[in-house]
Amino acid sequence: MEGDDEFMKYRSPLVSRYASKEMAYNFSDKKKFTTWRKLWILLAKAEKELGLPITDAQIQEMESHAEDIDFAMAAVEERKLRHDVMAHVHTFAHCCPSAAPIIHLGATSCYVGDNTDLIMLRDGFDILLPKLARVIDRLANFAEKYKDLPTLGFTHYQPAQLTTVGKRACLWLQDLAMDMRNLQRARDDLRFRGVKGTTGTQASFLQLFQGDHDKVGEMMRVAGAAGDGRDLMAFVTFLCHQVEELDRKVTEMAGFKKAYLVTGQTYSRKVDVDCLSTLASLGSTVHKICTDIRLLANLKEIEEPFEKEQIGSSAMPYKRNPMRAERCCSLARHLVALMADPLQTASVQWLERTLDDSANRRISLPESFLTADIVLSTLQNITEGLVVYPKVIERHIRHELPFMATENIIMAMVKAGGNRQDCHEKIRVLSQEAAAVVKQEGGDNDLLARVQRDPYFTPVLGQLDALLDPSTFIGRAPQQVVRFLSEEIRPLLEPFKSKLDVKTELEL
Repeated sequence: MEGDDEFMKYRSPLVSRYASKEMAYNFSDKKKFTTWRKLWILLAKAEKELGLPITDAQIQEMESHAEDIDFAMAAVEERKLRHDVMAHVHTFAHCCPSAAPIIHLGATSCYVGDNTDLIMLRDGFDILLPKLARVIDRLANFAEKYKDLPTLGFTHYQPAQLTTVGKRACLWLQDLAMDMRNLQRARDDLRFRGVKGTTGTQASFLQLFQGDHDKVGEMMRVAGAAGDGRDLMAFVTFLCHQVEELDRKVTEMAGFKKAYLVTGQTYSRKVDVDCLSTLASLGSTVHKICTDIRLLANLKEIEEPFEKEQIGSSAMPYKRNPMRAERCCSLARHLVALMADPLQTASVQWLERTLDDSANRRISLPESFLTADIVLSTLQNITEGLVVYPKVIERHIRHELPFMATENIIMAMVKAGGNRQDCHEKIRVLSQEAAAVVKQEGGDNDLLARVQRDPYFTPVLGQLDALLDPSTFIGRAPQQVVRFLSEEIRPLLEPFKSKLDVKTELEL
């Protein structure tokens, strides 16, 4: 059936299944090619302001057709010309006949191609940054709520000294805060390619302005005959100023504060490396956080949100799989892997440029931002509904704490007049016996009961509850959480304060 055509070819799940509408649009053909047209309009406006023979009517004609792109005609033109930019020049000229002579005047393909990519990168960061801020905000609230809830710490995924649920969340937050600063810096460091010509020398624009002044030839002849180069130098200076002004005006109208002062035919592909490296780094952070959540879900200490009618397994109805965290890990790996593309592309750009960057960048740039968008939306959904099970956490602490409290018991015995070495040996023997019960018999940790039965420890039996209070094993974790949130996280979120209330609804 005709309606089934879209299901007869591959569709990227990044768009069809996961990505937000705003990020999908940011890298859409509609956004790309309307931006090309807007850049041609900006170029024409700036050229007119600087004296080139371009009329208001021509510019108005271009503006009236900036959005109505005949994509079918453009596709036919591209198949014929084998050149995407010229295909769209012809398509735009077809609906703007009076402006046709001045569309793309003096420009090279990278004027629209590279400048549009830079706009998309900038706008992509502007979509991601508030989403990252919301994830940080949700986790900060979570950390504050559970700042003093003791939990087992793990090193090597083996039980270690206690920490708190909130303090552990701050480890995640610290990495996300680094990502926030990295993304903001990469966004703010972006410049416009501007108006640089075919190999970045702006030669075509010098000729364009030179050709518009009838007096050029006469000035050169007079200057040569008189042996005086001052008039000629003054005019060359004037031409250079015009070209620099053109670059500045278009850059400013496009919403950028600066343009790259030097380019080849393209802007340096290290810019792509810089942008995508921040996203790959974010991917590694998200993977670590979601792996931790998956491990804690296995321990039944923390769970991601689970919908009322959600099915965890088609075969095992009781299961509550951490599918959102698994999705984040899966996509975060793709985000990290994409980093190889811009690194290799930047390394093989021969001299002023080579076209083997083009096909690769059509994939790697959008996919990096689309993937980052998806993992942030999903992680926001997770952090808005994290479920904590304090009783399970308490049971796990009780299971391990007697071993961890042995040093406290030894110190209490010494204060009561005991010998440290004797006490150490007693505790060592009892600990080994209790460990054998746990590991070989599958029983509970009965070290505390063994201590209570041994007459040697009679002097400290009344202190055992206090010596085994989990809150005495968490050090300064609650205070660290408070200070970290106050000094590091809340100030970081301040610029995004008006955008933090947006909730995320996941369709799948």
